[in-house]
Amino acid sequence: MATTDRQTGPGHTDDAELAEFGYRPELKRTLGSFHTFAAGISYISILTGTFQLFYFGYGSGGPAYWWSWPMVFAGQFMVALCFAELAARYPVAGSVYNWSKKTGNPHLGWLAGWMMLIASIVSIAAVALAYQLTLPQISHVFQIVGDGTGKYDVATNAVLLAGVLILFTTVVNAFGVKLMATINTAGVFIELVATVVLIVLFAVHITRGPQVVVETNGTGAGHGAGYLGAFLVASLASAYVMYGFDTAASLGEESLDPSRNAPRAIIRAIVASFVLGGLILLLALMSVSSLKGGQLSTDGLQYVVLDVLGPTAGKAMLWCVLIAVTVCALAVHTAAIRLAFAMARDNNLPASALLAKVSPRFRTPVLPAVIVGVLALAILVVNIRQPQIFTVVTSIGIIMIYLAYLGVTGPMLVARLRGRWQPAGDGKFSLGRWGLLVNVGAVVWGAAMTVNLIWPRASVYNATAPFHWYLRWGAVLFVAVIAGGGFAYYWFVQRHRTGVLAGHRLEGNPASSPGAPLAAPATD
Repeated sequence: MATTDRQTGPGHTDDAELAEFGYRPELKRTLGSFHTFAAGISYISILTGTFQLFYFGYGSGGPAYWWSWPMVFAGQFMVALCFAELAARYPVAGSVYNWSKKTGNPHLGWLAGWMMLIASIVSIAAVALAYQLTLPQISHVFQIVGDGTGKYDVATNAVLLAGVLILFTTVVNAFGVKLMATINTAGVFIELVATVVLIVLFAVHITRGPQVVVETNGTGAGHGAGYLGAFLVASLASAYVMYGFDTAASLGEESLDPSRNAPRAIIRAIVASFVLGGLILLLALMSVSSLKGGQLSTDGLQYVVLDVLGPTAGKAMLWCVLIAVTVCALAVHTAAIRLAFAMARDNNLPASALLAKVSPRFRTPVLPAVIVGVLALAILVVNIRQPQIFTVVTSIGIIMIYLAYLGVTGPMLVARLRGRWQPAGDGKFSLGRWGLLVNVGAVVWGAAMTVNLIWPRASVYNATAPFHWYLRWGAVLFVAVIAGGGFAYYWFVQRHRTGVLAGHRLEGNPASSPGAPLAAPATD
């Protein structure tokens, strides 16, 4: 067992876990417990996800699609509990990458990191497009390209607005974690207050009872499996929202007492998101004036807010949604930067020495912030004339996140079964005797939802013309290429280069390689 000498002072205690990876501390520790919680909940971003995807869930499964929300929470909560145990043990940057590397091996870690990094860049672009769903409903001034009736007006305008947001998140992240955390925390506070206010306003305007959630609107008629088929499609609307809680742990090297704060932040973020999001969806269905008509399945919650609250209060609430979208994009961008930095530190990306360089002024990796932003902007270009292809790309991004999560929970389960997993000591978060059962549930859930996400349904991947076969099979094909290509690249090229870069290595520590075996918690 490799142990490390813990020096006195809170900073040295926080950095103790880094020694097991052979890393020296470089990032500035300034974030408190609410900062880490805010990072996790802003990535999930209830107002962003529910407002962006309600139309799809309702259109695919009717009001009864609401049940997918607690279903997805139950599955993702098991994943979150595993992540909380890992965060207590390994609170380091690039959480998913380093966790998979430690519980599995460097190859699995690289593959999980590769999938998560690409998915995160795609997610930034996808989240930024939510500006188009909100800003033009606040004012027609924001429909800059045409009047919104032209063939490509909406898609092109969405890219323009999203581009502005991505430039903003790039600049903020380049100036350091403190500025990011200040903006993110303020935005999350506004989002939480607005969410509670929205719940109360919906509650005082209810026009029907909670039995609305058993209505299917006949959506099962076109599916061979009946409503089950419709429900599985509609459940994607919830699956596309409830992830990203690991961001709280990815900021572990910039947080105070991360091995205690990160696990709490992960659990609080997903529980708060479930409660608040579930109430918004339920009360929206109970308060909207009519469940008939097409606007619920086209304009979604934006329509419900304006319908229930009227134009003045409704638009005020949409401004809060806009803030939520902004901090969500900021959090996703932040997580992607930490992941890129963590992989580059191990010499696992092209130009690793440059990507892993930490600015002495801002104490943050600036180049990854810029490159991630540029790549997200490049992905947006696809949406200008091919929004259906962009929808496929976005779906692929979500699938890769679920696969990356499986790349953590799977090796963790193997480590448990082999008796190699040792949770953190010193009273830090641990699942104890429930660990094996929760871990098994997390793996089963992750595999099942991945199959549901990737299934080549026409209603998801080829809903409108042109009905090209490669669109319907796009998720299967692209994930296979990205995962297979990444696996081959690491095996034939990258594995011969991997290792902590000299400038980031903790000299004189036995834990020098990324593939160092699991060790029991260091003791004082």
